[in-house]
Amino acid sequence: MAGILLLLAAPTAYAREDGLVHQDVTFRGGHGLVLHGTVLRKDGASGPEPGIVLVGGAGAGPRVEYQQEAEAFARAGITTLVYDKRTVGYSFLHRDFGLLTDDALAGVRLLQSRSGVNPRQVGLWGFSEGGWVAPLAASRSADVAFVVTIGGSGYDPLRTQAWYLATHLQHQGVDGPFRRVVAGPAAQFVGSTGLFPEAGYDPMPVLEQLHRTPILALWGEHDTQVPPRESARIFREALARAGNRHAVIGFVAGGAHNGHRTSDGFDRIGGPLFHGKKLGELAPRYARTMTSWVRAVAAGHPPASSAAPAPGQALAAAPVPGHAWYAWLAPALLLLGFAAYPVSALLRRGPVLRPVRWLAGLGLLAVVATVDCPLAVYVVGNDAAAPVVWGRPVFWLAVQGLAVAVVVSACVSAAALWRRRPTSSWAVWLRLAPVGLAAIGFVPWAVWWGVAA
Repeated sequence: MAGILLLLAAPTAYAREDGLVHQDVTFRGGHGLVLHGTVLRKDGASGPEPGIVLVGGAGAGPRVEYQQEAEAFARAGITTLVYDKRTVGYSFLHRDFGLLTDDALAGVRLLQSRSGVNPRQVGLWGFSEGGWVAPLAASRSADVAFVVTIGGSGYDPLRTQAWYLATHLQHQGVDGPFRRVVAGPAAQFVGSTGLFPEAGYDPMPVLEQLHRTPILALWGEHDTQVPPRESARIFREALARAGNRHAVIGFVAGGAHNGHRTSDGFDRIGGPLFHGKKLGELAPRYARTMTSWVRAVAAGHPPASSAAPAPGQALAAAPVPGHAWYAWLAPALLLLGFAAYPVSALLRRGPVLRPVRWLAGLGLLAVVATVDCPLAVYVVGNDAAAPVVWGRPVFWLAVQGLAVAVVVSACVSAAALWRRRPTSSWAVWLRLAPVGLAAIGFVPWAVWWGVAA
């Protein structure tokens, strides 16, 4: 694979501003995809410099999002490549960390090929999702001289996302029951159905392979997107088991997930706008910490392993229930059971008992709503939970009302059948059996999904 990741020819543009030289470049990443980026260096720089490739976080990730970091590295005498993240082979439902690793390593080779860059001192900077990709790239190639991460998670992506959503839901005033639904059965559902890409990727075995690569792992003091305290512990312990003697664990005072200024982790202070929202200015000492560490590594004096005291963390990251067939099969069977009665009535054109018809309709609606409401939080984000009333999203209150209606309808249907004593025909009972079994099974399933909480 690596052999086909050839660099493309000539750069497309030069620009000089703020004492920096910006050069647009193109290169081939994984599967031969052409990637576009910018190389930044200090104007008038001479002699071989270290280089660094910036690997962005989740999403489309145009290079402008990381312009502040790129300029900070370049001003410190570190030639920097920042590139637009691929959109081919990367989507909401499909992620391939191996493919993103190929892109990052192609960027390393691009910098290694440039005059004025020391080819033996080119490393990677990985933000958020890049905190999984950059160590993976270092484990696969000796070309990576060092790794810097900011906001990297020590857990798999699904557990990390569940913690992030629970943390932001708490900030919105959502009480524990619905947060447990999001981090528990809903997370198990999206994991078991394959709706969450790279859900089970475990970063720990990769970190345990990095016994020689110097690493600077940072988290914002107010990181609300990955669990900073727990992630720092996992990084520290995994790298210690690897025998890495140059692993520095630190925290950015006043920093958010991206190391930029924040008051509480949920806002950004200053900085340019990105998609209409503030990115925040680089937190004090954040850039200086990274650049001075890279310069020390490039000079042949990588700092010895150390770990700064970890800040507090509001919520612990709860384990996500393991993948299981019943996570998707149970709601599918309930839907089939509730749907069987109206379908059979249409096909047979027989008499329809009104209470049972209501039970079937409410059951179908309740099952769909129970799954879709927390699933919307994974798709749209925590904003899907607004507005919040009595500590619960309004839509979840509606789902709980539906669940009560299903139970009431089941009781009314049972009473009606008892009073009417319908014919003992097997055909009639076969029509009633699926919806009856679905109503019985709905109760423990709804309890598991937290609808009764």
